[in-house]
Amino acid sequence: MTTSALAGPSGRTDAPPGRLGVGTAFGTFGELLQGVLPDGDRDFLVTFPMAQWATATFRPTGDLRRIRVFPRHKRKSARLAATILELFGLPTGGVLELGGGLAEGKGFASSSADLVATARAVGDALGVTLSAGAIESLLRGIEPTDGVMYDGIVAFHHREVRLRERVGVLPPLTVVAHDEGGTVDTIRFNRIPKPFDEADKREYARLLAALTTAVHDGDLAAVGAVTTRSAVLNGKVRPRRHFDVLRRLCHEVDGHGLVIAHSGTTLGILLGHDDPQRTAKIDHVRAGCAALPGTVTVHRSLGPDEYVTSA
Repeated sequence: MTTSALAGPSGRTDAPPGRLGVGTAFGTFGELLQGVLPDGDRDFLVTFPMAQWATATFRPTGDLRRIRVFPRHKRKSARLAATILELFGLPTGGVLELGGGLAEGKGFASSSADLVATARAVGDALGVTLSAGAIESLLRGIEPTDGVMYDGIVAFHHREVRLRERVGVLPPLTVVAHDEGGTVDTIRFNRIPKPFDEADKREYARLLAALTTAVHDGDLAAVGAVTTRSAVLNGKVRPRRHFDVLRRLCHEVDGHGLVIAHSGTTLGILLGHDDPQRTAKIDHVRAGCAALPGTVTVHRSLGPDEYVTSA
């Protein structure tokens, strides 16, 4: 990739030396849909952006020849920062700090969001804007990645790190989630062969088409039908011990459906964020999960006017 692909026609940076750059990226609550499509057996997912964020700051430094990253285990983000600096022919030194409230290993796209926030922070420090497509290309050589560099809901080939299509946006939704505990290594999970036969793959194609139509129409019941079916099918890969409890609770509170972190530890119930009985329904789910091991958390998805970070 050339610097012109990253920074525009000139590929030049106009930022003063040592400028502090900042970047953010939203996380997700698992995926609205995830599986394998029959066209080339391609793994895919459909993002579910949440009002939960990864943050990054980056300051280039002339006295360092490496990236100092905090927390120190975020080595992939440090590698990405160095790669961007190298593309611009700059010294690969600086201080990168990552934060935000995304729990790791839960299925919230924390690693992907860290990388996207890092790319935006480094670009900001250099005085350039990295497009979503440019960030996608940068991440392709690092690891399987969710499509959180793109605003809105997108269908994304996460193993290939390649956009399939933009799906649209939904009104804000509440997710009441049960976390069974522990963590899942997403990289290892993505290496597991998926036990889906040809009938499953054809069903995933139908589900993707149905979800795309449902999002375009704002049909939350149809969205919930797809997300619930995806959660059921994911039981072939990673069964959830308390799935039946959450399904019963979803029916009791008249939820739109279940939504799952396919490579995480959480399973949630979709509610309308403007539902006048939302608080009572949340309390009912909490009470219904009280005897289960693990925790209950509440999340909100991003609405149409809350995307401001990508081109």
